[in-house]
Amino acid sequence: MTVDPRRASAILRTSSKWANGTVLHYCFFGKGSRYAVPKAQADAIRDAFKKWKAIGIGLEFKEVKQLSEAEVRIGYSTADGASASAVGRDVLHVPLTEPTTVYGWDLTTPYGRSTALHEIGHVIGMEHEHQNPFAGITWHEQAVYEALAGPPNHWDRATTYHNILEKLTPQQVNGSAWDPDSIMEYEFQPGLIDEPQHYDVHGLFPPGVLSNADKEWARNWYPPLSAALKQLECAEPLTVALAAGKQIDYMIVPAESRRYRIETKGASDSLLVLFEDIGGDPRYLAGDDDSGEDRNAAISYKLFKGRKYIVRVRLYYPGQSGKLTVMYI
Repeated sequence: MTVDPRRASAILRTSSKWANGTVLHYCFFGKGSRYAVPKAQADAIRDAFKKWKAIGIGLEFKEVKQLSEAEVRIGYSTADGASASAVGRDVLHVPLTEPTTVYGWDLTTPYGRSTALHEIGHVIGMEHEHQNPFAGITWHEQAVYEALAGPPNHWDRATTYHNILEKLTPQQVNGSAWDPDSIMEYEFQPGLIDEPQHYDVHGLFPPGVLSNADKEWARNWYPPLSAALKQLECAEPLTVALAAGKQIDYMIVPAESRRYRIETKGASDSLLVLFEDIGGDPRYLAGDDDSGEDRNAAISYKLFKGRKYIVRVRLYYPGQSGKLTVMYI
């Protein structure tokens, strides 16, 4: 099957992003684990989550006590000496016994606090800024390999290429212009960047805080949620016009306890996610992603009378009609 290039572009741009309104539960590896997170380091990470939330986004971050309850499992290992995270919804594919995010150095220093913010940027779906194809960066490649092989990264050539030298596609980047002040930008010493020449001479040292462009990106993908959700009634489909990358949310309060089918209709590509509202805390139940496939996203799940459920639909590609239909039966 050949996928329309515009459709493929929209899917790639959106595929790692969470449904807005998702509560990302995070948990720290504890004593007895090789990834145990000391209290001071955990506090620095908690502070980084608060800074991201404070910019006014629709995602929520909630700490839980059990790793099995967390989408984001956080480890710490100075022995490994590397800081890294899965990007966006890719955290869901990491084995439950493994961390989705690992920190490898002290996070209580200014550089460490920037690292904590940076890795959470990956968690919400952001990529490295220096890999932006619009940046116009060319590298002294051998010098880059040698520099990243040393502390604090200790990377092999393949890891350095993947994280530094490899260019992202235009659809993967955080925006159309390079932001050298982004929290997703690395520090680079003089002599690593060939062009622009200013950075070859002076190096690149971003301020290590959330830039205005970082905040704009996050609020665009995860805008503040409206207080009230429209209720979706059984066997009464609702059709809306929705742009690529945007989202619609509905409340379901079933009249009887049984298995229901929740689905989209039309030629669109979308991510469909079902949550149960438990005391104001949306807990993930199921999801389906029909991107690039000749079918519609659908979830079959037993719902219980009187309980509240939330359906969130993130549109990848609207198709020719520009409309999306959601229903449950």
